[in-house]
Amino acid sequence: MYNHQNIEKKWQKYWEENKSYKTTEKHNKKAYILDMFPYPSGSGLHVGHLEGYTATDIISRFKRLKGFDVLHPIGWDAFGLPAEQYALKTGNHPAPFTIKNIDNFRRQLKSMGFSYDYDKEVNTTDPNFYIWTQWIFKELYKQGLASIEQVDVNWCEGLGTVLANEEIIEKNGIKVSERGNFPVIKKPMKQWVLKITAYADKLIEGLEELDWPESLKQLQRNWIGRSLGHTVTWNVNNRNHKLTTFTTRLDTINGVSALIISPEHPLVTSLTTSEYKNDVEEYIKLTKSKSELERTQLNKDKTGAFLGTYAVHPISKKLIPIWISDYVLMGYGTGAVMSVPAHDERDFEFAKKYNLPITKVIEVEDELLPYTEDGKHINSYEADGLNNSEATEKIYELLASQSLVEKKTSYKLRDWIFSRQRYWGEPFPVLFDENNNIYLVKELVKLPEVENIKPSGSTEGPLANVESWMNVEINGKKYRHDTNVMPQWAGSCWYYLAYILKNSDGTYTPLNSEEARRRFENWLPVDLYIGGQEHAVLHLLYARFWHRFLYDIKIVNTKEPFSKLINQGLILGPDGQKMSKSLGNVISPDELVLSHGADALRVYEMFMGPLTDAKAWNTDSLTGIRKWLDKIHSIFENLLNGNISINLDQSELDSKINQLILDVQENIEKTKFNIAISKMMVFINYLSSQDKIASKTPLKSFAILLSPFAPHLAEELLFMLEEKDIQSQTWPFADESKIIAQNPTIGVQINGKVRGQLEILPNWNEQEVIKQAQANPSVAKWIEGKEIVKVIYREGKILNIIIK
Repeated sequence: MYNHQNIEKKWQKYWEENKSYKTTEKHNKKAYILDMFPYPSGSGLHVGHLEGYTATDIISRFKRLKGFDVLHPIGWDAFGLPAEQYALKTGNHPAPFTIKNIDNFRRQLKSMGFSYDYDKEVNTTDPNFYIWTQWIFKELYKQGLASIEQVDVNWCEGLGTVLANEEIIEKNGIKVSERGNFPVIKKPMKQWVLKITAYADKLIEGLEELDWPESLKQLQRNWIGRSLGHTVTWNVNNRNHKLTTFTTRLDTINGVSALIISPEHPLVTSLTTSEYKNDVEEYIKLTKSKSELERTQLNKDKTGAFLGTYAVHPISKKLIPIWISDYVLMGYGTGAVMSVPAHDERDFEFAKKYNLPITKVIEVEDELLPYTEDGKHINSYEADGLNNSEATEKIYELLASQSLVEKKTSYKLRDWIFSRQRYWGEPFPVLFDENNNIYLVKELVKLPEVENIKPSGSTEGPLANVESWMNVEINGKKYRHDTNVMPQWAGSCWYYLAYILKNSDGTYTPLNSEEARRRFENWLPVDLYIGGQEHAVLHLLYARFWHRFLYDIKIVNTKEPFSKLINQGLILGPDGQKMSKSLGNVISPDELVLSHGADALRVYEMFMGPLTDAKAWNTDSLTGIRKWLDKIHSIFENLLNGNISINLDQSELDSKINQLILDVQENIEKTKFNIAISKMMVFINYLSSQDKIASKTPLKSFAILLSPFAPHLAEELLFMLEEKDIQSQTWPFADESKIIAQNPTIGVQINGKVRGQLEILPNWNEQEVIKQAQANPSVAKWIEGKEIVKVIYREGKILNIIIK
């Protein structure tokens, strides 16, 4: 059993002293391999966090061995609400608390042997970093993409700040802050807003060229929500008002049962009669606690209130009741829709609840309602007998002759509310004069050093308390800083560019310099980005927006920042649930690195299953991996202890190692790390049967193949072989001419899902095949402690073990 503690400390010290993973620019091919950088919380990393970091490290090490210049950096998304709340509770400044957390995270990452270039490390709270966040904001302002607007925000009195939708949860039917569980209400406030809607089309079009999961791209398309449709103008009966609705189904206008407007619509008060005033006001109050996501979800329980007024149908001249409902958003279309229950699911549920008429305008059986497909129109006057597109054109012509319709593109995407009422964030690089005119500040606007941070007691941030910083006099004229700061998203919108700009002396090359342009041309786009599914929309959408803007102003050379993206699956606790402190199922890597070693932990996390799948933690299986690594070390010791005999026929070993080189490379490139490890296990089983070998070459090749997965042990194996360190090695060449035709290999399934591969030897009968399959490490872990109900074997094709 090798001493992992000594070996891992030895090689980590060696890598650090030799700057083994310093970013190079000496080859003609590059690989920018990126992790979604962590928020350094006080609780440190758990084993679930390490999955994505291990995956990127394997790819980075592999690419270096293949002769690539590799940029593999790490940094800290270090502004944030938790540190602010710590400061408010304790009276301590958030900076030392944040640095302490960062130091702990860095220690944990180094203990895992990740090959980060720490000269590239960034920290979003470093003024040398956020001066460029401020620069980007100023450029957005100059281009008319940043402005102060009166908007409805999620206001949390308990935290004294505006919250993003993702920072809010529901508890006992009430909206509360995720941190602290304080009530959250909708409140109109003046806030900085970034006009991401101006980039809606570019953000949709940019998705086409990306190697991202289709499900993730669809999430972004749905969030942007581009709809091609029509606006229709309706006269309000007995009132001097007109109401404009947006629809993507103009062909169904003759099936309208009601017009439904958003609770935020400016005409709500004017269109509400005195008889219904109290009901409407009560309903509006209820809607303020709901997020936009909840309001737009296709749940069955639609709510609303009748305003007491009617619109005149532009074709039939019938009176159509006007309702209010929170499933209509003011920001989408015109904030008013026509409800066609027979041909829209949400309208159908709304009509059933409030007994509104359901009029078919497409010929279909009642039991198929709501029917949203193409069909022959009925009850549609001039459009009778036409299909959907023909009916749309006919109705458009009819309404256009009365100037009641226009073609329009609409979006669900809202402009980005960019102000936070906090201390711990990037200050805005602006000054206001006494008339509230805005002036951009050329130099860095640095956060003031403040002890005992306190809420302002108003809707302003804690900075409002720092009068010496807030109030500025220039040439006898008085100015004041903004009391708000930017959201945590700001730094994460461009941090991947900061890695490229970071210099080894701690400075940053200016973002708008020729040298920055040269570096961007060399390194962009990010070749592989790995992170959690929870960032599928907002972080990725915001970063893509900023990047495309920087492309448009000729700062970066690519339209998109991240060419390939993978969402790793969750590693669940031993109880099969998501790891969380409240459930007590969080597993820290520190004890496991001590007891089993970083290499065992790395290999186990990759062996658990496909990278994108959810997997439950099992320490017994980790122990099995550790025993495998011990076996490798023992085999090398035995074979190197005088068991090299140059006269041996080594053709079979040469065949197997060359095949392994091909297999491991293929599976690393496909991020099928569990399969690559399985192939290495099969090879080690074979190697363990060899008493002597003719040369050390296969051992050297194997050590290099192992190095992306278990780098400390691989370095030690090369040292035992009297070879140079990994940094000096290249990926072994596979001589396919030495590969002997293989015995057939079949997939071994557990309940229909392939969990391992098995090479079938010529003398094996069915019983031996089943026995060997069950002994295969890749399969054994899935059937351990389980009852085998049935085994299905199709000779030379597949073996399926059914368990319960």
